[in-house]
Amino acid sequence: MRGLDLRTINAELDELVSPQDLAQLASRGIRGEVLFAVPSLLRANPKLLGYYRLLLGFSQKEFYNKSKLGRLEVMEAKGELPTRVADELEELCRALVSRASEMANTIGFGRITKELLDDLTLLTLGPQLRGSRNTRIGKAANEAVFHIIEQIVHHALTRSTKTKLELINASGRPVVIDFYADPDISITEEISENTIKPVVAIEIKGGADKSNIWNRLGEAEKSHQSAKQRGFVEFWTIYNVPDLDHAKSKEKSPTTTRFYSLIELSETGSDAFADFRDRLIALVGIKAAPVERRQG
Repeated sequence: MRGLDLRTINAELDELVSPQDLAQLASRGIRGEVLFAVPSLLRANPKLLGYYRLLLGFSQKEFYNKSKLGRLEVMEAKGELPTRVADELEELCRALVSRASEMANTIGFGRITKELLDDLTLLTLGPQLRGSRNTRIGKAANEAVFHIIEQIVHHALTRSTKTKLELINASGRPVVIDFYADPDISITEEISENTIKPVVAIEIKGGADKSNIWNRLGEAEKSHQSAKQRGFVEFWTIYNVPDLDHAKSKEKSPTTTRFYSLIELSETGSDAFADFRDRLIALVGIKAAPVERRQG
């Protein structure tokens, strides 16, 4: 931002962000403040809070109401910075930085690009987007799920591309996680040289427009029915709207065996993420990743 001293921004980044995170982000050619909020930027342009909110996957309702941060809404809405809020900027930035670090490490810094960060903001902004932007939302949702799955099975991977993950399970059998059109994600296990066992079919409905969710679940149902005819036995649907009516969802897609919220899956400490992780690990037949123990 013009008029701001980069030395000030750099000093704040050094104060708030771990050196490892900054170094990994720099290796991607991205400045720290693109991902990590710092006080000087929010003072200069309070509306930037909206950018960081979207980037981290919070809707306005979640961020300002459920998190009891309503006093901050004037920053995004009017570009104003009340005195009492100004005194809380460093604490706010520490919280935003912590969430951003968790997100970046879950995705993997090696996969972070400026385009991906743009897509993550679009993913949250979904209800306000139309036309070709909706395609970008769908793409961003698929990429987000790809990163979540890759993070869960990374310790067992033998090969990874942008559309396919390959691993060997505890029985010594190859497992392939394919990302393509129908279903969005297909997980299969090679039982023998000529026998492939369909395991899980996953449909991703990344649009955040709640008014169209039932049509999208109907589309997921058609895909799951097709997958069922091909021998799949587990059918998961990932959605991206808040407060989904699960009873009605089951009516729209009775073949779906598990519904998962993308918003909740993005929270590695959530019950939904734990359930998704544990079921995925069990179905592909691998051990859980070893827990890293911190020293000191």
